Amino acid sequence: MVTNLRKIIMAYQVCINPDCGCRYEIDRVLHSCNVCGELLDVDYEWDLIPVPDSLCYFDRYRFSSSGGVRNFSGVWRYYEFLSFLPLERLVSIGEGRTILQDARFVSSFVGIDAGRFFLQYEGFNPSGSFKDNGMAAAFTHGSFVGAKQAACASTGNTSASLAIYSAATRLMEAVVFVGSGKIAYGKLSQALDYGSKTIQIDGDFDDALLRVRQIASESGIYLVNSVNPFRLEGQKTIMYRVLDDLGWRVPDWIIVPGGNLGNASAFGKAFIELRKLGLIDKTPRIAIINAAGSNTLHQLYGDGEAGKLRWNGGRYDKVMVKNFYDKMTAESRRAHTIASAIEINRPANLSKALRTLEFCNGVVREVTDQEIMDAKAIIGAGGFGCEPASAASVAGAKKLVEEGIIDKEQLTVCILTGHQLKDPNATVAYHGTDQNFFKNTLGKFNITSANFANKPISTPNEKNEILKHL
Repeated sequence: MVTNLRKIIMAYQVCINPDCGCRYEIDRVLHSCNVCGELLDVDYEWDLIPVPDSLCYFDRYRFSSSGGVRNFSGVWRYYEFLSFLPLERLVSIGEGRTILQDARFVSSFVGIDAGRFFLQYEGFNPSGSFKDNGMAAAFTHGSFVGAKQAACASTGNTSASLAIYSAATRLMEAVVFVGSGKIAYGKLSQALDYGSKTIQIDGDFDDALLRVRQIASESGIYLVNSVNPFRLEGQKTIMYRVLDDLGWRVPDWIIVPGGNLGNASAFGKAFIELRKLGLIDKTPRIAIINAAGSNTLHQLYGDGEAGKLRWNGGRYDKVMVKNFYDKMTAESRRAHTIASAIEINRPANLSKALRTLEFCNGVVREVTDQEIMDAKAIIGAGGFGCEPASAASVAGAKKLVEEGIIDKEQLTVCILTGHQLKDPNATVAYHGTDQNFFKNTLGKFNITSANFANKPISTPNEKNEILKHL
């Protein structure tokens, strides 16, 4: 079957190291290049693929429950840009049916003119986060190669996404690795409810990812973390939907939270390919926002202790990265932030994110947990509640406006990666009246005030007393 499919598959895997460039068949399961150890891309024989002349071509595929997978999925709608397998092999549970919100209430908080600030809300995905975009593509590839089990390390969202795809499709059994005490209950509940095999290990996400990569390589279990290049193919489509909802206008800025750096890497690849194909004539700038307690990229890329790390055409300073990681290990430095989805010290997609920053003239910033939770409250008051990590994008946008990097008239899109109910404890602690709950939940992250709290009102159960508050 694979041999016959090869005749119509016009895709392959390629090492992103320009001094290596090894190519591998699409039916191989690889987490990195076998020769140099660098990450892999999925690449295409673009000259042989019937790519449309205009992005308006995709207007014909509008969301419905009928009409095939291209109308059902906000990922496979853009099939020409990730056609690594034939249409009949695609896996979907209705991912990518998201919304781009003209967020005028939030724009005033950020400092951008009304009508120029948008929130791309990925909380509408089946599992409540952006991960479903990538999981649809990963499950498509995993089922093609005949995998029976799929595994991931997770701070929560990847495990929830893997679990729901496993339960809904019955294609692969889900195995989830999480660190001790390093997952929000809203996310853990999904993995458990959807029937995944959940393994809790001593350590954090970095420890869990190291272990699951080792086990997947030795056991043949299909790995769905973002070192899987097919995962990032699905996440490219978030950018296609942004452009689509903007009437195919390219925004000036894309702001994205930075954890394992999969989204930033996928977004950059999307724009690299669109420019290569001549379908856009400008590239947005990208800002990657770290939480201050999990700021490896900011330290390496900005003015931190390590220096200024750059992609440099693919020849980035690997010694600088190694020295930085060795120092973290020697100091037993662990990521620590309320934004658990981006609580990662050793981002697996660092090199691809550097490529994105170079191509998109990007910047990197860090924001405090206090800034994240304040931004989260404003986002919720604007109509779309999000998990803390999502709010890093809005907090980062506000900071970049204050620095004069983003102009108030520039068309700006912030990515909200996950639903509010992913971490309800953080929300209730911020808005609640129980000071002990606030201190125990948020105080350990140096969040000392709830500047935009919507506190519940306590009152006697008497009509006149209640009316006083209305």
